[in-house]
Amino acid sequence: MTTTPALDEETLMPATARAALYLRVSTPRQADHDLSIPDQRRQLEAYCRSRGWEVVAAFVEPGVSGTDDRRPAFQDMIDSAMEKPAPFDIIVVHSFSRFFRDQFQFEFYLRKLVKNGVQLVSITQVLGDDPASEMMRKIMTLFDEYQSKKTAKHTLRAMNENARQGFWNGARPPIGYRVVAAEQRGTKTKKKLEIDPIHAETVRRIFRLALNGADGRGPMGVMAIACWLNENNMRTRYGGRWGKGMVHEVLTRTTYIGQHRFNTYDAEKRRRKPPEEHAIMEVPPIISVAEFEAVQRSLKARSPKMMPPRAVGGSTLLTGICFCASCNGAMTLRTGTSRSGQEYRYYTCATKATKGETGCKGVSVPMHQLNQAVVEHLEKRLLDPARLETLMDQLLNRRDDWAAERRLHVAEMERRATEADAKLTRLYEAIENGLVDVGDASLKSRITELTTIRDQARGDAERAVTHIERIGPQITPQTLGTFARAVRRKLRHEDGTYARNQIRAVAQRVEVVSKTDVRIRGNRTELLRTLTAASDVEAAALGPRGFGPKWCRLQDSNL
Repeated sequence: MTTTPALDEETLMPATARAALYLRVSTPRQADHDLSIPDQRRQLEAYCRSRGWEVVAAFVEPGVSGTDDRRPAFQDMIDSAMEKPAPFDIIVVHSFSRFFRDQFQFEFYLRKLVKNGVQLVSITQVLGDDPASEMMRKIMTLFDEYQSKKTAKHTLRAMNENARQGFWNGARPPIGYRVVAAEQRGTKTKKKLEIDPIHAETVRRIFRLALNGADGRGPMGVMAIACWLNENNMRTRYGGRWGKGMVHEVLTRTTYIGQHRFNTYDAEKRRRKPPEEHAIMEVPPIISVAEFEAVQRSLKARSPKMMPPRAVGGSTLLTGICFCASCNGAMTLRTGTSRSGQEYRYYTCATKATKGETGCKGVSVPMHQLNQAVVEHLEKRLLDPARLETLMDQLLNRRDDWAAERRLHVAEMERRATEADAKLTRLYEAIENGLVDVGDASLKSRITELTTIRDQARGDAERAVTHIERIGPQITPQTLGTFARAVRRKLRHEDGTYARNQIRAVAQRVEVVSKTDVRIRGNRTELLRTLTAASDVEAAALGPRGFGPKWCRLQDSNL
């Protein structure tokens, strides 16, 4: 019968054995209140001295779980132990749980060490090399794993309940919020999230760009928003530059509508947990539910799973939404050249183009004619001033409330800017009077922090004032007529981006029946958001599309 060599058999250890110490605690709190790193080091060094072992290395892991091997100091120790020859003969730990709290991983790494002549010794769990000792070691490590999972379960349950009660469990808060003390329970300070007025305006700006874009040019994608923020010197909370991943995280967080989700990811299985396991923590909302839902529709519409990438960013007006009424297939763009050398472009049924008339007898329509017909329909049916006035009633009722909220925000920004400026003035006076050491690094950091708060608060206040002023006077039939004329001009005379965004927002499907008969299907509820995008008040969003990418089995399409 083959057994694993001794773990802590003193008779097998030479008097001049070289030892490496491994010290670990799971959390910083455990380091302060449980078996701290200095206490572990003292006990391990005393144990080695009593046996005449020379301590040649020490690997310290503060605040890291022992349930997996994603530990830098642990990996450094294993890499050193695998050298030939190994720089030490023994690894000394306080208990086996310090080495690993996973029975399978424990045995895996133990065998790697033994094959290279390195043994593992626990100063509190002394075992021999007989089969009974090996069985006892496995029972101990299995119990350590069970105890770790049981503790984690109870801890997670307590944290979920803490989140449901509206208290913050720790970690960095989402941008737009800051952590504040809420109440004292014994020795524990319970904390909550409150809105950070400075960065909350950045969050609102990101949502407005996703819904309306810059200067009313239509919704912007995630990458375009990140570029706009960087170009306009709007930095992250810590002064960094925005990336598309950060913008997407902001746009999809339910925290900003007052529902922060805790316990959403399973780190062990590396996958997201189902929504029913999430703990919902109520926080002050920054964005309205209507704006958030509109953004989700916009993101869904732009997703490659819902709309072909060429339809989102391409230059053709009706790509992705134009279909043949006969076979329900897509209408694709075809080009050609006449005998006179003139290029022509037209929409044709894809089924007919690939299979001929046996597949479909659909028609082909010159591109400029179909584009013009759709735009004219949008103008006549949707840009009539009387119809616009009816649709704008709800917006007019909400406008005053929106402006009042923005004025309160401006007042808060001005208060914070004044407060930061006053603190800077007092600091400068203290420096002039010799009360503060100019060379103090913390002083420079504090001055930089206050200057950033003051400048960003003033900038946010100025932008909010500009938004309020852009509302302009009371909307009248005359202003609606002016607005309708401006939209007509944009639909026809700009680069096509505006027309493409607006048509996709209100028309989910354009069906070509014949060269003279076209059906346009859309959602009228999206019209108000679309037409009022320029006002920067109401959301403008793209409606969801029904595109599903197809997998091609041939190798030439899957290189």
